[in-house]
Amino acid sequence: MLHTIKDLIQLAKEKEMSTLVVACADDKHVLEAVEKARAEGIIRPVLVGNKEIILMLLEDLNIDPSYYEIIDIMDHEQACDYAVKLVSENDGHILMKGYVDTKIILKSVLKPEFGFKTDHRLSHVSIFEIKNYHKLLMMSDGAMNMYPNVDEKQEIIENAVHVFHKLGNKNPKVGVIAAIEKINEKMQPTVDARELIKRNQEQIITGCMIDGPFAIDNAINKEAAIHKGIESDVAGDVDLILMPQIESGNVFYKSMMFLADAKSASMIVGGKRPIVLTSRADSTDSKFYSIALAAAYE
Repeated sequence: MLHTIKDLIQLAKEKEMSTLVVACADDKHVLEAVEKARAEGIIRPVLVGNKEIILMLLEDLNIDPSYYEIIDIMDHEQACDYAVKLVSENDGHILMKGYVDTKIILKSVLKPEFGFKTDHRLSHVSIFEIKNYHKLLMMSDGAMNMYPNVDEKQEIIENAVHVFHKLGNKNPKVGVIAAIEKINEKMQPTVDARELIKRNQEQIITGCMIDGPFAIDNAINKEAAIHKGIESDVAGDVDLILMPQIESGNVFYKSMMFLADAKSASMIVGGKRPIVLTSRADSTDSKFYSIALAAAYE
């Protein structure tokens, strides 16, 4: 069981070293994170982008360029295409977004000729180390799937559960989040929670324990759950909180980062390889933690 981001980093170090391919790598904060991961022995870096700018940034950061393979492609679409194809064709490779619009790199990811997209839904997972929580907490989906229906929520859960299994948690506890803790036919997230629990009980969704609906307080706080009369092995001890829609996930993510001073790591899963896709507002540390998460997973 991983309790801290430090545990996650240690797990990444213990895995076979991955090759990290950064698309449009001419970004100072990305290069800082990549260098930290390289120095920790987690990844071998390949930088794709404007070589002149990349070398200038490496010099500004006092980073030895001899540790890096640099592929000189100035056009963003071409750089993304090259990076995606390279990662897709090679085991042990991870894709990372650099200084490029998300829609451009995802366009490359979805091109059928590169074979990166699988039959699985792409989804975004974030892992948090929060001072007031007793273990690492995963949240999905705050960045990829906007208004998932119950079948899409099942796929999001299955992706996240697969990540947990790769990280050593073989039966993660999943809390389905809504505004209230009771089924209300007029509130779709509560109805979806009922159906997801049923599928879990019927072994349609396996490898995890699902319960809900939960408001966020009783999902992550046992005393709040007891106070509301909720009897559940999941309440107050969740490993994964499944958000009802992208707004909820996005607000939760940014609240954790800017109000709770949480440490976080994020990636996109469901493709042939993991994708480190962080916000430009994310810190260098968050980018480094995200690389470590992808390496531990891959």
